[in-house]
Amino acid sequence: MAGRFCQRDGWIMTAMVAVVVSDVGMNTLFKAASSKGMSSYVFLVYSYGIGALLLSPSPFLTHRSISLPPLKFSVLCKMGLLGLLGCVYLMLGYTGIKYSSPTLASAMSNLTPAFTFIFALLFGMEKVSLKKNSSLAKVVGTIVSIVGALVVTLYHGPIIFAASQPTVYLPQSLSPPPSSPSTANWVIGGCLLALEYTLIAISYIIQTHIMREYPSEFALALSHNVCVSISCAFVSIFAEKNNPKAWIMRSSIMLICIVATGMVNSTGYVVESWTVRHKGPLFLAMFRPLAILTAVVLGAIFLGDSLYLGSAIGGTLISIGFYTVMWGKAKEEKADIDTHHVASSSHSKRVPLLMNYAAEKQV
Repeated sequence: MAGRFCQRDGWIMTAMVAVVVSDVGMNTLFKAASSKGMSSYVFLVYSYGIGALLLSPSPFLTHRSISLPPLKFSVLCKMGLLGLLGCVYLMLGYTGIKYSSPTLASAMSNLTPAFTFIFALLFGMEKVSLKKNSSLAKVVGTIVSIVGALVVTLYHGPIIFAASQPTVYLPQSLSPPPSSPSTANWVIGGCLLALEYTLIAISYIIQTHIMREYPSEFALALSHNVCVSISCAFVSIFAEKNNPKAWIMRSSIMLICIVATGMVNSTGYVVESWTVRHKGPLFLAMFRPLAILTAVVLGAIFLGDSLYLGSAIGGTLISIGFYTVMWGKAKEEKADIDTHHVASSSHSKRVPLLMNYAAEKQV
């Protein structure tokens, strides 16, 4: 039994690493496509529409292999709320990337565990006792992460790694001209990204509740893609009403970005729902620091992005805070396992005594 759980955890960890790396790759690809004039609203409509089409057969196929409880109206409402929330934070996130860079987005994503911990605390899913080192670590880690986010947003600083041009040759249609975002744009992008990851933390809580009531990753991913695509379509009608050409993909990089994002995001959401079901919402945030290194490398290679001192300092603080929160969480889980093991051992020792007593009474 223990070996089976370890094998499952290994698959979960491998899948989550792949999801984080692919997310950063999609952000880098989106930055390149948006520099060619692609609308972020139209991009979300098309990419999540493709994701919905790819996922449409999956709930019917998986429903035959596993038995699921009846789909209640309350669960449908939560799925709709999750999709609406996804539409909002995705628009905030991609707009933030347009104003800043994928590297800043990856650094800010490490706020997710801190915000998830705060909302889990408010919803009664986490408990805090300042007399325990584990609870103290989660509180301190949350504060350090938020301070790091303020640093990376408000302090740009000098360039510590300059990439004057992409080091890998790309066709002209795929390679945007390297440009340095202004301080004002950097702050706007940072604020939008911080708001995005705040809403993502809330969505993790809702996602956990849905998976407890209706444990179907594919059905949840399909509903999420459909709701995001429809919601973004309504927003796009008003946002791009004076620009009908925004609905036309004028370059190959736009088409590649939309199709690739639709495939990667739909698969990634299934993996995240699977992870939430078995490991909980905080475990999802465990792999976020990997995104910073990936974003720096991909940004320098394909976009010619530079790394700023503020991003390095803030990203380091956020990572320290992140691992502090995760250390506290891991220590609490170990204490719970030890307590359960002690309780099981004491119960098994009492059972033979009761059986002997019953046998003596029968004699």
